[in-house]
Amino acid sequence: MYDFHIHSIFSDGELVPAEIVQRYSVLGYRAIAITDHADNSNLEFILSNIVSALEELSEATNMEVIPGIELTHIPPSMLEGLVKKARKLGARLIVAHGETLAEPVQKGTNLEAVKNPDVDILAHPGLITVEEAELAKENGIYLELTSRAGHCITNGHVAKVAGETGARLILNTDAHAPEDIITKEDALAIARGAGLSQKNSEMVVSVNPRTLLGSI
Repeated sequence: MYDFHIHSIFSDGELVPAEIVQRYSVLGYRAIAITDHADNSNLEFILSNIVSALEELSEATNMEVIPGIELTHIPPSMLEGLVKKARKLGARLIVAHGETLAEPVQKGTNLEAVKNPDVDILAHPGLITVEEAELAKENGIYLELTSRAGHCITNGHVAKVAGETGARLILNTDAHAPEDIITKEDALAIARGAGLSQKNSEMVVSVNPRTLLGSI
């Protein structure tokens, strides 16, 4: 199991990174990424605190803990610059906060994210278009299926468009609290609920995140 979209006390999550690691570890997860919400005001603060801390946690546990960031509600014109800055500050995984129907995300965010090959995951992309999904495939960006309430209402649409275009899917929790952490059985059920076959659900839950992990 893998989860590459998790929030800690460095944004709006409830837990410190060490407790996040422990709670995922007991469920048998192999790797996780802590990806707190950031914009141009707090990006440096978050990454300056978590990069070395997560490296130490990885060394002290049996899990790979990846320092990441979720660039959240970024005006599309600012996204490219903040992606570059995040990389320079040590973010190994970059999540772009997509155009979920649950929040008033600026139109054009999905497109700007999938145009940028330095983005790893487009989170909860809402009613993503075929053209955007094709760009995601071309640039190696994973489209997220999510267990997060509200964001998950377009999982079926995202899965359908990914199937039409060949874009890769990944399933994350967008966890903010202990009760948001899920088991593998939960993850497979969410993928099946989005319309995927059992084989493709296994791919999204176990194979695709392992492939992404090997590339970052």
